[in-house]
Amino acid sequence: MSVELDVFVGNTTIMDEEVYQFWLDGYTVNDAVKVRMEGGVLEECEASAEVLRSDTMDQYRTFQMCERLLHSPAKLANQLLFQIPPHRQAMLIERYYTFDGVFVREVLGKKLSKGTKKDLDDVSAKTGVTLKSCRRQFDNFKRVFKVVEELKGPLVENIRQHFLLSDKLARDYAAIVFFANNRFETGKKKLHYLTFQDFAFCAGQLISNWTVGALDNMVEDMDFPVNNSLFSFSPYFFVYIVCTKAFNEMEANFKNLSRGLVNIAAKLTNTKDVRDFFIDLVEKFIEPCRSDKWTAGDMRLYLTHYTNSAHILDTFKHQVVWDRYMGVIKSCILKMYHD
Repeated sequence: MSVELDVFVGNTTIMDEEVYQFWLDGYTVNDAVKVRMEGGVLEECEASAEVLRSDTMDQYRTFQMCERLLHSPAKLANQLLFQIPPHRQAMLIERYYTFDGVFVREVLGKKLSKGTKKDLDDVSAKTGVTLKSCRRQFDNFKRVFKVVEELKGPLVENIRQHFLLSDKLARDYAAIVFFANNRFETGKKKLHYLTFQDFAFCAGQLISNWTVGALDNMVEDMDFPVNNSLFSFSPYFFVYIVCTKAFNEMEANFKNLSRGLVNIAAKLTNTKDVRDFFIDLVEKFIEPCRSDKWTAGDMRLYLTHYTNSAHILDTFKHQVVWDRYMGVIKSCILKMYHD
């Protein structure tokens, strides 16, 4: 009885980036082989279909064995089982932790729990991302969250150092972690037009200006929760704004916008209300401006002058905090306002 064996011998581990992407995307071996054949790899390599399938299966096995190392990227550089050049290691790590924008948009702000993971079948059907890939991405989010929640120091830097990610990807993960921790509402219909990158930009603004770490880089959990004490000025500032002569002469819509902005700050003093921050920006400012056919330039001009108006109030003693608050508000509103 004869037995056929496929043997691959070599020093450097062979990894085809295209096949790796198929594996990450949740393709079966058969699907991956089909796509490779349609791409003309048989003619290019002068190989048979059997050899192509064998090669694909071998690489899939290699990726599966590497996966446990990718869960703790630093281990990949210190292991001896696979001879992988540094630049190839960086590629494996970066791609493994890369995620689909449409997928992360569906889970952004939700608790990274077993309950959410059970719903991934529906997310997969809605987004077109394979269930296997959805699970990998979700597990990556959860893994990063669990590691960095125990660490002191800047969130982005902790992610970059412990998972060896590029600066851009580390910042995206920081946004995911920040949203999961603060449980920001992102699923309401009025927010559906916003992309993950819109929210990621705003997360960066909040982390840099509104967290405890924005004021004191020596505290623990510095970049996780929004620092509610920053906004204790808002009820007093509202009195000044409403009673100031200059604002008495403004049109009704300007007064309503002013009231909306200060009310948003007032709600931020309550931890439970923080999660409504983005829906409040849309309902209290963006939608009224949109209905009045304001352009992004009109909004920028209004927000700039509105921020500067506090400086003419000599009795108001929270100028620095007000500028910090309005700086984030202005940046987020302009990012979220899609003409």
